[in-house]
Amino acid sequence: MKWKLIGDILILDKSFHFESIEELESLSKRHNVKTIMKIDHIQGTKREPVYNILYGNETETINKENGCLFKLDLARVMWSKGNNNERLRIAKLVEDGETVLDMFAGIGYFSIPIGVHSKAKKIYSIEINPNSYFYLNENIKLNKLTNVTPILGDCMVHTPKYKADRIVMGYVKTTHHYLKVAIDSLNEGGILHYHETVPEKLMHTRPVERIISQAGNRDVEVLKINKIKKYSPGVEHVVVDARIN
Repeated sequence: MKWKLIGDILILDKSFHFESIEELESLSKRHNVKTIMKIDHIQGTKREPVYNILYGNETETINKENGCLFKLDLARVMWSKGNNNERLRIAKLVEDGETVLDMFAGIGYFSIPIGVHSKAKKIYSIEINPNSYFYLNENIKLNKLTNVTPILGDCMVHTPKYKADRIVMGYVKTTHHYLKVAIDSLNEGGILHYHETVPEKLMHTRPVERIISQAGNRDVEVLKINKIKKYSPGVEHVVVDARIN
């Protein structure tokens, strides 16, 4: 049986079948959880979960990760447990005094660790989903952060209003459509963290080519191509770290 624990809620693999409510009660006691759920999939640009509650009824929890606290409602917003190393990696790359722009910020997946583990001067966090934006605000307060500014709205509209030393593009579907506004908002020598799902045989070419095509006359220096996890058979979730000069 595959499962993951998020706060005090157990998420079971979609293929899990149970015979009785007693079996679920036993699972809840074994893992010390209040609710057991299945997440069928995440849908739309607002990344909303399609779910089924198997046991219990509370879907809000607080998840602890990398020294950060994340309050979220798993019936309303997504959580990707497989990205925890990447969230900490980015936070540790941020240099003192940087201005960071977090596109597709969600509940603060990247913004909160950056706020907790770096000395960034300012973090602008843009999120289109009102539910995620609510928990982004909750998590800023929960982690006692004063340098994170939450922004409700579309990244395409709000990104051009800011200039940043580092921009995180932590979304994997159609993210390349937002590359130009991101690059245009990067200061000279700024760093882009661009996420994409890509066929494994193209992971070292397609994401880089997309960045270069949107950079215009600016030079692109690829610093790293980081493989996060397997997205589906033959497809990888990768992040390209690129300096835009």
